[in-house]
Amino acid sequence: MERFISFSGYEQMGTMWEQVKAPLIVPFMKVMVTMCLAMSVMLFVERVYMGIVIVVVKLTRHKPEKRYKWEAIKEDLESGNSAYPMVLVQIPMYNEKEVYQLSIGAACGLSWPSDRIIIQVLDDSTDPIIKALVELECKRWAGKGINIKYEIRDNRNGYKAGALKQGMKHPYVNHCDFVAIFDADFQPDPDFLWRSVPFLAHNPELALVQARWKFVNSDECLMTRMQEMSLDYHFTVEQEAGSATHAFFGFNGTAGVWRISALNEAGGWKDRTTVEDMDLAVRVSLKGWKFVYIGDLKVRNELPSTFRAYRYQQHRWSCGPANLFKKMITEIARNKKVTLWKKVYVIYSFFFVRKIVAHLVTFIFYCVVLPATVLVPEVHVPIWGAVYIPSIVSLLNSVGTPRSFHLLVFWILFENVMSLHRTKGTFIGLFEAGTTVNEWVVTKKLGEALKLKTGSKGTKKPRIQIGESVYMLEVFVGLYLFLCGCYDFSFGKNHYYIYLFLQSMAFFVAGFGYIGVFVPNS
Repeated sequence: MERFISFSGYEQMGTMWEQVKAPLIVPFMKVMVTMCLAMSVMLFVERVYMGIVIVVVKLTRHKPEKRYKWEAIKEDLESGNSAYPMVLVQIPMYNEKEVYQLSIGAACGLSWPSDRIIIQVLDDSTDPIIKALVELECKRWAGKGINIKYEIRDNRNGYKAGALKQGMKHPYVNHCDFVAIFDADFQPDPDFLWRSVPFLAHNPELALVQARWKFVNSDECLMTRMQEMSLDYHFTVEQEAGSATHAFFGFNGTAGVWRISALNEAGGWKDRTTVEDMDLAVRVSLKGWKFVYIGDLKVRNELPSTFRAYRYQQHRWSCGPANLFKKMITEIARNKKVTLWKKVYVIYSFFFVRKIVAHLVTFIFYCVVLPATVLVPEVHVPIWGAVYIPSIVSLLNSVGTPRSFHLLVFWILFENVMSLHRTKGTFIGLFEAGTTVNEWVVTKKLGEALKLKTGSKGTKKPRIQIGESVYMLEVFVGLYLFLCGCYDFSFGKNHYYIYLFLQSMAFFVAGFGYIGVFVPNS
């Protein structure tokens, strides 16, 4: 009798599913598939376009030195060092115990006439011990004859943007022509200013010189290798393409030199989003200024090697641009100082496709809609949308880091996992939902701490601590993908289960904290 009741219950559920599926589920799924395919095509066209631009740039050797005047700045016999522009170097930091000495030391080691450079350490640290250490380090360099200023605030209003804005208000800044900005984990080579400043000095239309990032810990773990692939593509393709075609790209917040007059003309730093660097770049560009990216000028820095730090960083990098897009789209469209083509590029390519569509289609299509189609066989996804387009896009992404081509499959799975948080951040930014829209969590840097504490490259977490190591969103999505894979394996005909099982494993690995490195507390 119990077996009959149980069988009857399953039969009723199956009947209800069939009744709901035809009029509601199938039409909805078809609409979702159509929207996702449209977004996939948009992303594909954008990636191919940038790829073509890069090929042309490489074949024609269209280097920045050919597009803009570049001459080494030389001392004038009559005026002496006054022929050199006055440069301000800003280092914003917040409780940077592990890297403060590296960043301050690298900035103080910059080769430039000593009376034409000011090092400004903007310390927002709340830990009194770290604060004292940073101040002591500044005094140590000042004792060596370096013109270094240690600046603090009574509050952290505006976070990094607030610190940079306050730093520009000091009287001695009025004598400076350019400002170079380095985050606390960035270590420029001594010749950085000699290679970058001449672009600004000899080309009055240029407002920004952006250098490339070079990662000192890319081999720390598999997660840092994956980050290197994504960021290398960003610099090698996205930044290069924007610089070569429209003299515009998003400022990366560090490893760049600004013309102070251009910065002031655009209204200076604003803290209305968590991407104050991108905000400034767009506003300066709308004033008619141009930017140049120098791909062979590299600045060493550190990638986040703990999964928690990387999640926070990716939330900020996805939520901020979406929120900025919402705030500035009307201003960009109404601007009369730049060409229509440039406005279309900024609104469509720079913001809509790269900062919104790319995140949404990766997660919604490949982690939600495509797996769901195994439960609704009436909905068909063409092979070009399910296989060909994502494969080509992934291959194009690998050009930035040829040494990691063999890790491409791992990169795809990892990027899909991270697309969960990028999509979440994008929706939060677009709709300004919740309190995390302007949440700023400083990315934790380890510096040499990892090697000193472990004597190696770090260790995996030996055990799971509920609430600290388990990320429920990743676990939930992993379970969903696994169940879809089981259904497809048992009843489906698409053979998606191979992908679904692999992707579910990637979500489980991330969800249970077995990714990145573990740094002991002692």
